[in-house]
Amino acid sequence: MQLKRVVVTGMGALTPIGNNLEAYWEGLKNGKSGCAPITYFDTEKFKTKFACELKGYKPEDFFDRKEARKLDRFAQYALVSSDEAIVNSGLDLDKIDKFRVGVVWGAGIGGLETFQNEMMGYAAGDGTPRFNPFFIPKMIADIAPGNISIKHGFMGPNYTTVSACASSANAMIDALNYIRLGHCDVIVSGGSEAAVTIAGMGGFNAMHALSTRNESPESASRPFDATRDGFVLGEGAGALILEEYEHAKARGAKIYAEVLGGGLSSDAHHMTAPHPEGIGVVKVMENCLQNAGLKPEDIDAINTHGTSTPLGDVAELKAISKVFGAHATNININSTKSMTGHLLGAAGAIEAIASILAMEHSLVPPTINHSVVDENIDPSLNLTLNKAQKREVNVAMSNTFGFGGHNACVLFKKIG
Repeated sequence: MQLKRVVVTGMGALTPIGNNLEAYWEGLKNGKSGCAPITYFDTEKFKTKFACELKGYKPEDFFDRKEARKLDRFAQYALVSSDEAIVNSGLDLDKIDKFRVGVVWGAGIGGLETFQNEMMGYAAGDGTPRFNPFFIPKMIADIAPGNISIKHGFMGPNYTTVSACASSANAMIDALNYIRLGHCDVIVSGGSEAAVTIAGMGGFNAMHALSTRNESPESASRPFDATRDGFVLGEGAGALILEEYEHAKARGAKIYAEVLGGGLSSDAHHMTAPHPEGIGVVKVMENCLQNAGLKPEDIDAINTHGTSTPLGDVAELKAISKVFGAHATNININSTKSMTGHLLGAAGAIEAIASILAMEHSLVPPTINHSVVDENIDPSLNLTLNKAQKREVNVAMSNTFGFGGHNACVLFKKIG
């Protein structure tokens, strides 16, 4: 059968460097750091005292008090970003077939804060199981797409993908394939996460995964820098409206980009560490290129997973050099996590949006906070260091990798 073409017709963003799509792009192009001391709880006894929290986000700006109490922050973020994406797409919800509109959403953890608070409350009590009746529906990861579909009446496929930090990239690839195969006309896809909590920070600290650069948090996320010491936790959401090309054309939609393909692989190596030679990362990019019908030399820009961890950054760049060969030096490589921190299950979505905006504006956002060259990294690679670079970007790749060895890669192309 002939596969249908899939395009992006709407986007929404709620990030540590901007609370909507326009503000997010302003933060990206200007190299804004979203990292600051944590305000959500007392960090006195924590190894890491900073994160990339949302700035100025108030639930009451989007929900009434009763509704907000039923929603964990990760679900609130999903609703806010998806609402923006739907408006941005120009979809007339009264004219579309809602049985052919789905929601495929990513979340690596889900309602961690809800789970944490309920269990802390139980532990502080006398053993009587007094739990909030909304405990379970606030916590479960699939409630985010459930709430989006309930709000808008979308009755197509509806579920959450969970693959740690690759979750929302997996969601986009699933959405791509449902539309390609003709099962849906439109899918709301993306991801959300709200893990800047006592449990989240404590757990990642126990793994020695987080940066502990407490003296200068704004520069703690420093992908590819020799002094990097771990990732910075972020929160927020990104939403994309994926739509069948002819369906979008028929309604005169603005088309941001075509989704050309997606690739998947597994490291099959370690619970948290990447394979040192990036074998799984090589394969996921090769799979993505093959799925999209492209050659390595077709790629203009790569938004890397680039978490600012000592092992991960080197392994990914080695893999890029292997896949792209001599062409690797012609590619603008960057890590927007240097600005946003690591949004875990939402990372793939907000970084896909960054890639699409780079195409739209012919400007590749920088990898900020770089000051010391890492001798283990090929110096001929253009890592877009510290300042945005003007560049015609026709094809952009976005990489996301998760604990457990989950690798996902998505390719976008500008439609001229």
